[in-house]
Amino acid sequence: MAETTARHPAARAGEVTVELVDLAEQRLPMLDEPVPARFGDYRHDHTRRWSTVVAAYDAYVFVTPEYNSSVPAVLKNAIDYLDAEWRGKPAGVLTYGVRGGGRAAEHLRPILAEVGMEVLPAHVELGLFTDFDWTGADRSDPTADGRISPGEDRAAMITAMLTELLAAVRAAGRDAVPAGGR
Repeated sequence: MAETTARHPAARAGEVTVELVDLAEQRLPMLDEPVPARFGDYRHDHTRRWSTVVAAYDAYVFVTPEYNSSVPAVLKNAIDYLDAEWRGKPAGVLTYGVRGGGRAAEHLRPILAEVGMEVLPAHVELGLFTDFDWTGADRSDPTADGRISPGEDRAAMITAMLTELLAAVRAAGRDAVPAGGR
């Protein structure tokens, strides 16, 4: 994904910065704040750190697998921790799975809308067997990591989504700093 976003004309021209925000690195426990996020009264250091990370970006591309026809709990949990930090920011959705992850996108859209994000109308779906590079991975190991490597048609769809996201950022009068997360 990083290679595809780095090839976007705005990224090559230095007009935007694209960064990966990996939820595994955030180490958020299951939601443990005693006060609803809407009040912004964060009591835990991990929540304040997460708030700083999310507030720093003007837009997001949520990159998520489909698990049991939905989004993974870690993604829903990370979104639920915050409120104001998401509001009014544009969001793109990129899913992947055996069949592309469309059901995860269907579930993620209303979650993002509920926290006030402006979700792009189209999303991109990647197939585990067609849009991943498994070179060097032990295919008999279900935990083996592949690398997102979209085909030309999917790469074009990602570029179009990034262009639309950048237009939404500019229309909102924000700086042009889309961020990708998973």
